[in-house]
Amino acid sequence: MQTNFTPSQLLDPAVAESEQILRKCVHCGFCTATCPTYVTLGNELDSPRGRIYLIKDMLENGRPADAEVVTHIDRCLSCLACVTTCPSGVDYMHLVDHARAHIEKTYKRPLMNRLTRAILAAVLPYPGRFRLALNLARLGRPFAGLMRGGALKPFAAMLALAPRRVPAASAFAKPGSYLPEAERRGRVAILSGCAQPVLDPGINAAAIRLLTRLGVEVVLPEGEVCCGSLVHHMGRAEQALASARANVDVWTREIDGQGLDAIIITASGCGTTIKDYGHMLRLDPAYAAKAVRVSALAKDITEYLATLELPAHMPKGITVAYHSACSMQHGQRITLAPKQLLKAAGFTVRDPAEGHLCCGSAGTYNIMQPEISAALKARKVKNIEATKANIIATGNIGCITQIATGTGMPILHTVELLDWAYGGAVPEKLTGLPLG
Repeated sequence: MQTNFTPSQLLDPAVAESEQILRKCVHCGFCTATCPTYVTLGNELDSPRGRIYLIKDMLENGRPADAEVVTHIDRCLSCLACVTTCPSGVDYMHLVDHARAHIEKTYKRPLMNRLTRAILAAVLPYPGRFRLALNLARLGRPFAGLMRGGALKPFAAMLALAPRRVPAASAFAKPGSYLPEAERRGRVAILSGCAQPVLDPGINAAAIRLLTRLGVEVVLPEGEVCCGSLVHHMGRAEQALASARANVDVWTREIDGQGLDAIIITASGCGTTIKDYGHMLRLDPAYAAKAVRVSALAKDITEYLATLELPAHMPKGITVAYHSACSMQHGQRITLAPKQLLKAAGFTVRDPAEGHLCCGSAGTYNIMQPEISAALKARKVKNIEATKANIIATGNIGCITQIATGTGMPILHTVELLDWAYGGAVPEKLTGLPLG
């Protein structure tokens, strides 16, 4: 793609990077076939190619974002299916990140939209506030029907997603060290996270139990915060970078102290962002090298488990539909390890049709774009249920929360099934179910 940026524009590192990304696009349109919003809406401007044109025009002309640009960029899920599909290697992820930051700086959103986004940014990354909000949701649930139209739709979506019962906080969410129960094989830190320990504390608990049984020491360092993903995708670059710096400091202390073999992440959306810390902080001389070091150690839990020798298991007679989260398959390019681990643990694994398409969760997307999200969820659930599996496994809390609202099939994190297979208790969601 030909670009026409001026030399003065290219002095801005973000613009210079975006210009190089734009130049790789050859207008082929392969991305349209795998873009969830284009497949759903059929609008060229809701495809990666269409958004690239809008971003190029906005940045080249050095103008503020307008309502049209914001509408179509806001509809992007950041699922990154287009990146997997693109034959030219267009780095759409960092291009749309730049566009969102530009929108945040130059566009004044309608009042209710600003308020909703501000509430999400002030609540979701903070477990204490998020837990309080979920407990208060029961007071608002009777009024959800009144909110389903107009500017209050996101609040109706929040209430629909809020669990009826908020799980008690897990002891595994507190800073501390968990020693190996077998011969020591390594030492790792694990991201405690923000939304996940509130919505499903059993996920990290299962990961820690499994790792320690396998001989791995697990540490939850003091001072960990949200990975920054939620606000990063809202264009709040400085808030995201502040979180990244805080985590880099925490993990660097562990690396330089007793050492780490890996930084384990059990939410693939967080993993994609943490693996990008090196890029996000590349212009910060105090953090650039440390961030690269941290990103290199970041591993999804299944990615790390695949490096360990695990005993073979006999078939369990349980069929698992594996939903590959977009942040797992497109963001981190981890496609085989989770399924291979499940098969080795004795489960029969089935792949749903259209596995490349997003379930519609995408961070805060199912709140801010509830109609498109609902259409994608229905499509995803239909394909999953068609597998006739007993249960669903996935590696991202957002997908778990989203899909669970559309099906009666139990949905668990992959590591919960692996913990069960390798000596742990039956997961609570499966207690009493006839599973072979």
